[in-house]
Amino acid sequence: MNQPLRQPTASAASASQSSGLGGREAPAGTGAGAGTGSVSSARGGGSSTRETFDTFELAIVLSQYDIGIIEAIQEFPRGSRRAPKVLIRAEQGMYLLKRRARGKDDPFKVAFCHHLQLYLAERQFPIPHLIGTRRDNNSMLQFKGRIYELFEFIKGTSYDNSIEATADSGKVLGLFHKLLRDHEPDYEPPRGSYHASRSVANSLESIPQTLSRLDPEYERYAETTGKLVEKLGHAYSEAAHRANELGLGDWPMQIVHSDWHPGNMLFRGPRVVAVIDYDAARLQQRVTDIANGALQFSILGGGDDPAAWPDDIDLHRFRAFLQAYDQVPGCMISKAELQTVPWLMIEALIAEAAIPIAATGTFGRMEGMGILEMVLRKVQWLKGNAERLSQVLDDQK
Repeated sequence: MNQPLRQPTASAASASQSSGLGGREAPAGTGAGAGTGSVSSARGGGSSTRETFDTFELAIVLSQYDIGIIEAIQEFPRGSRRAPKVLIRAEQGMYLLKRRARGKDDPFKVAFCHHLQLYLAERQFPIPHLIGTRRDNNSMLQFKGRIYELFEFIKGTSYDNSIEATADSGKVLGLFHKLLRDHEPDYEPPRGSYHASRSVANSLESIPQTLSRLDPEYERYAETTGKLVEKLGHAYSEAAHRANELGLGDWPMQIVHSDWHPGNMLFRGPRVVAVIDYDAARLQQRVTDIANGALQFSILGGGDDPAAWPDDIDLHRFRAFLQAYDQVPGCMISKAELQTVPWLMIEALIAEAAIPIAATGTFGRMEGMGILEMVLRKVQWLKGNAERLSQVLDDQK
């Protein structure tokens, strides 16, 4: 498009066929969603049926975009099963079309996400660009009560667990925070996070009920589950208390990504070429992003058997992520922030597991109890090594 995407008003965002301002599981290349090394890599669950587009729907929606003659369309079965995607090869390039899932299609929330992505794109942040509609150059298309987004398709590979890729991921997070430090969005951003979240506590409490409903043999391990959930609840509360004691609540807030993990990035070699999925973006202290990123890029997995996952993290990757972030001009991590990182990692890890297990009894393809036992082991390791982890950058301070 020769002109910039239109910045919508609130009234326009509510119109029958209008703009918002990207979307979860935005365009991705060959490695999208692989999440190697990330605790988020096992996300999923729910219905095994993936929603798809019908022919009439595709014809109408694609007619709204000026991308030239369409040469090929193929299903792109990545991310949420409730948000169908197709890869389009057209005269003007490669694109990815997405229909937002129900519950993720509030026009004003989409407008906030799109406004954020457009702001970043204007500043050359590595992000797949939104494609505007033919008539109004709008970033969001509404048709028959559904919301559609068209993105440029960026080819890339998944995270390779290397120190170099880990460091670049930390550096890019620093750039993200630097660009958004003083940004005031046109739309009200969400708040709240995995820190001191009542929804996480409620999820932990509801896990026994979920498992008892889904497993006829639940009584056989009911007592074990109760004790396990209780221990995780205590660990979550203690970690939140420790972070608050260190002053987290008094620190300035800004827009954060809130889902910084390998599955939301595309790489070429060790370099990040695209950061995707801005649905969780919100107003929070930047250290919540830093801690979650440090966790996601340093956690050690072990295949489909969570009992085989080691307790510790990869300290080399942990250090590389934080050092690279810290070295971005204007993004030095304070000693107080570093002290909160291990405690926030504990909260993030528990939240990552508790919410999907409370909803489905599973974590992706893995049964919930095994994941919870693994999480408790890792939480205990993080707690026992909190001081060591918080001193990882002492030689630079």
